[in-house]
This record gives sequence, C-alpha cells and structure tokens, in this order.
Amino acid sequence: MKIPFTKMHGLGNSYIFVDAFNFKIEEEYLSSLAIDISNVNTGIGSDGLILIHPSTFADVGMKIFNKDGSEGKNCGNGVRCVAKFAYENNIVNQKTFTVETKAGIVTAEVHETNNIVSEVTVDMGEPLLNRSEIPMLGSDDAPVIMENFQVSHHPLQITTVSMGNPHAIFFVDNIDEAPLYELGPIIANDQRFPEGINVEFIKVINEKEIDFRVWERGSGVTQACGTGACAAVVATVLNGYTQKGMSVVVHLSGGDLTIKWAEDGHVWMRGKAETTVIGEFKWSRIN
Repeated sequence: MKIPFTKMHGLGNSYIFVDAFNFKIEEEYLSSLAIDISNVNTGIGSDGLILIHPSTFADVGMKIFNKDGSEGKNCGNGVRCVAKFAYENNIVNQKTFTVETKAGIVTAEVHETNNIVSEVTVDMGEPLLNRSEIPMLGSDDAPVIMENFQVSHHPLQITTVSMGNPHAIFFVDNIDEAPLYELGPIIANDQRFPEGINVEFIKVINEKEIDFRVWERGSGVTQACGTGACAAVVATVLNGYTQKGMSVVVHLSGGDLTIKWAEDGHVWMRGKAETTVIGEFKWSRIN
C-alpha cells in the first residue's frame, strides 16, 4: 500500500500526518502503521502518527498515535501542525476554527502570510488538577502541588497537571543536570500513574521565562511537548513563580513557545508549525 503523507514538526517534535479526508485507512491498522512509519531506520522517522480526519463535532479532527503504537489524547505541537495543514490545504477556509482531539475540542487560530502559516495560537482549554483527573493514585482528591515523591534513591517534589493528557512536573536548579534520561522512563511508568505520565523537568528563570525538558510516555525524550509546556506554566502559577494572565516564554530543546494561563482558566499556546517532507510511504504490511 502506498500511503500519501506529510511530515511536519512543532519545534522539532515531529509527526507523520495522513489526510483521511482524501485517503482512507482502516482503524485497526493505525497502531501498527504508527510503529512502522515512525521507525527512523526502516520507516520515515518521527515521534508518531497523526490522522487528520472529518469530525462531526468540530471543523477537523485528529487521531494521535505515539511511535510505540499507543494512542494519545492530545498533542499541542501536533494540533498546531494540524491547523497549518487544514488551512493550507483548504480543509477549512477561516483563520479561526475548531479541532477535535480525544481529550476534547480546542480552538486554533492560524497566523499566515500569502496562505503560508508560520505560527498558530491554540486555546488548549482548562487544566485538570485533581488527583483523580490526572489520574494518580492516592488517598485524597486534591490537586498535587509540591508533594513529596520518592523515586529510587531520589527524593523529589511533584506537581501534576493534565491538559487532556497527564504531566508530572519537577522543578530543578540546573536544566542541564536534570535527570531526564535516568528518571524519565521510571516515572513515566510508575505504578502510581495507572495510565502512565509525561515527565517534565523545568527551571524557572524569572516570572516570564522557564527552561523545559521532557520525557514523553510512548515516545521518550522529544524536542518539544506543547501540552507539557502548558502544564509547566500552570505548575509555575500553582507554586507562585508566575501569575495567571501573564505570558510566559517556555524554552524547549527545539525552540520557544509562549504560554498563558488566562484569568478565565483557559491555557493559551502560541508557536511555530513547519512542513518538512511530502511523499508516499510504501507499507509492505498491506498490499
């Protein structure tokens, strides 16, 4: 089977996008396709697969699969790329429109010149803070803010935020010494998180800037994580480092995002989306 695709990335967080408005592939094959197409040696190489499809509830829909084949609920970098693709390929004809994710519907606004989208602003909705909403095991259902969290021989303090997918945030003094590779996979699969969790280490530079590194469940270390950047800014507000209603620049490995937890409770994200490759993937599993 020859599958038409577009490879796009948001700050280096790359996905293979398949346009299901014009090319149909059965649901049962998507997980296997994500594994094969994401393989850097035998496929194209990416952090996963995103299907752009018609939606009954929004202007466009997206299905997200990590490179290990697991399905994701939301992806901030992915939704910016979906918005860029939908606008540039005339799936939508307005600059502000809705995108359905498994975590719910978000609103995107494209910023373009001569029909080429350079940046996208997304209303990511309201964060979920209670323990059961993450979900995280425990005896109470209050928000988890700077709670003691022992991992191996490392005593940490954890703040958790869900942006439709779960995030564990840890504050560090030096981002370059954050134990991302050592503790990222351990925390991501810790039994205290029944659905697994994304792991972020952040350093607060000042009230308008933070450094950020991420281990994503199902993908490992990535250059950027949009929902993680949103969760990190929410965590800085919860811990008194920044303020609601203030824009914060998040420095990720792949570049910068501007995030604001607005007074109405919604989290806003603005950042780049870029196209790198357009082509066909010859998939041998299906003739």
